[in-house]
Amino acid sequence: MNGLDGAVIAVAGAGGPTGRAVLARLARAGAHVYGADADAERLRESVDAAPGAHGAVVDLLDVAATHRWAADVEREHGRVDGLVHLVGGWRGGKKFGDNSLEDWAFLHDLLVRTVQHTSLAFHEALARSARGRFVLISAAAAGRPTQGNAGYAAAKAAAETWTLALADAFAETDAAATILVVKALVNDAMREARPNAKFAGFTDVADLADEIAGLWTTAAIDLNGKRLCLNVP
Repeated sequence: MNGLDGAVIAVAGAGGPTGRAVLARLARAGAHVYGADADAERLRESVDAAPGAHGAVVDLLDVAATHRWAADVEREHGRVDGLVHLVGGWRGGKKFGDNSLEDWAFLHDLLVRTVQHTSLAFHEALARSARGRFVLISAAAAGRPTQGNAGYAAAKAAAETWTLALADAFAETDAAATILVVKALVNDAMREARPNAKFAGFTDVADLADEIAGLWTTAAIDLNGKRLCLNVP
């Protein structure tokens, strides 16, 4: 199996601690990494931490801008071998009545619409690759929603369903669409801010980055359409 050396990988939602960890890990493995985020400052910090990585400020809710980004990445090397979708966010409450349609609209755009735009923009290039991978980061809440988490859980479940449809499109190719499921993510800044917190069951962003990198050393047939749980029973 080919690994990441020389692979062309796009990372959507590359700003912030998770994006920083993923860009750095993929770059260390020898990949050509192209991060995109709507926040220029957060993106710059991630790109600076990953020598050789490239960044593009892209509004992934803009379908035309997303397609331009995909075309630019493919044009640079003549192919795309991976898209890692890290766009995240949360709104909710404790009780069912805390859910609001305004929060649902926000989460639908952030967690569903961006998946739709990026997957539609990149899927043909990924299907042509001998090692194409689409990676969605999801949450255990998608399968086990709680009353105050209805909007978030529903949006994550919708994104997973969309990704499984993409996996079906990859069935006759060497590409794979895979879902990595976490309870929640934790990073060094969170630990410093809450030194007494246990963060039980949380996945460190560095460990998530390692799991993502490992997807390019596993056969597509063993990954396509799979929902892989990290620290989730």
